[in-house]
Parts: sequence; structure tokens; C-alpha cells
Amino acid sequence: MHSAFVQMDGVKRSLHVQLAREIARKILSGEVAQNEIIPGEMTLCEQFKVSRTSLREAIKLLTSKGLLESKPKVGTRVTGRENWNFLDSQLLDWLIDIGDNEAVYRDFLSLRNALEPEAAALAAMNATAQQRIQLSATFQRMDDISKDFNVETWTEADLEFHRLIFLSTGNSFYLPFANVLCTMFKSFITHSSIQGSTCINEHRAIYSAIMAGDSDKARQANIDLLSKSKRRLPNSTK
Repeated sequence: MHSAFVQMDGVKRSLHVQLAREIARKILSGEVAQNEIIPGEMTLCEQFKVSRTSLREAIKLLTSKGLLESKPKVGTRVTGRENWNFLDSQLLDWLIDIGDNEAVYRDFLSLRNALEPEAAALAAMNATAQQRIQLSATFQRMDDISKDFNVETWTEADLEFHRLIFLSTGNSFYLPFANVLCTMFKSFITHSSIQGSTCINEHRAIYSAIMAGDSDKARQANIDLLSKSKRRLPNSTK
């Protein structure tokens, strides 16, 4: 087990976030198993070549994300996956950084299927005048980009479009998912927008329905978009 924890290349003692990232990657990848007791403080400090202060701050950070828990006379152990806070944007960054993300994308698309259609419907009913202005400006940008496609600029605009929809729901419980989108979309949209395929018509239908205040059409338009996006997942054969 101890061999899973080795010295980090180029890490400075004060950068506890980098240390937390290295430990998290081993947990998220399964290299360090769920419910496994990790090495003690002295061992980890020696293996990572870091101070106790940096290690303790890293453990504290990972504990706040649900990856670790410490108990007296037991030590620090990896928690079960059901305790991991997958809505934490930093944890998602670490997860994506591991690579081999097809399963992550599919889970993300499943979450979108569950939440986005209703978010679009709520936005059609509850978006403020200012939010509609912002959505209109963002969609116009998307429309312009779709005519001269660039993955980087499209991803930025598409992300903002969907983020604004979540923010326009008028429901506070949807707000955290806007932050999840900011992390996941950067990677997901790059894959789903292959060969210049932006689904601009499906986005236009969502936009038009929200601007018209038609919640039923907004919901269905979002379902149509997600159905098309599913067929463009990496390595998808459907």
C-alpha cells in the first residue's frame, strides 16, 4: 500500500493543494482502495517530502470533500464512494485529469437528462428581464460562432448559455449545478462538438422557447438537444 504514495515532482512544501491532488488522484483512480487506511503522518511526510503542516492541510482539504476521514486510534482512511462530493468543482477537475473519462461523461449526461429539461422549463417561467438579455446576447454569440466554428470559443459560449439557464430557474437548489457545468462542460463539449457539430438548431429551440415563456417547449427542446448530444459521446456507437 505504501508504494502508492511517492514523492511528487517539483512540489513545494507550501502547496498543500498539489499534495491533496496527488492523493485524490490515487483514491479516485482506485489505486488506493475505498476503506483503506492510508499511511501515517510521519510516513507520508517522508515519502512526499513535505512538512507536517502541508500534509495536515491536504488531509483537511480531502476530508472536506468526503474522500477521507480520521478517527482516533484508527488513523485516516479512504471513505466509501458514496461519501465523495462529486458536486465539488475541484474534485471534478481531479477526476477528469485522471483520463479515461467516457464513464464520467456518461454519468454527466445522465445527470443532465435528469436536470436540464426542467431547468429550461423553469427558466422560461422565471427568468428576469436582465437574465433574458444576457441569454439573448449569449445565444447570438453562439449563432455567430456556429457559422465559423471554433471549438474553444464555442465551448465558452455553450457553457455560458447553459449556466445562465440554471441561474434563471429562480430555484436556489439548481445553482450548484451551474458550477458543476462550468467544470464538466469544458471537457465534455470538446468531445460532443466534434467536426463542427454544434446542435445550433436545438439550442435555438431552447432559446426561443425560454424567450417566449413557453415552459413545455423549452423542456422538450432541451430533451431533443440531449438526445442528439448522447449520440456524439466519445466512442459512442449509437
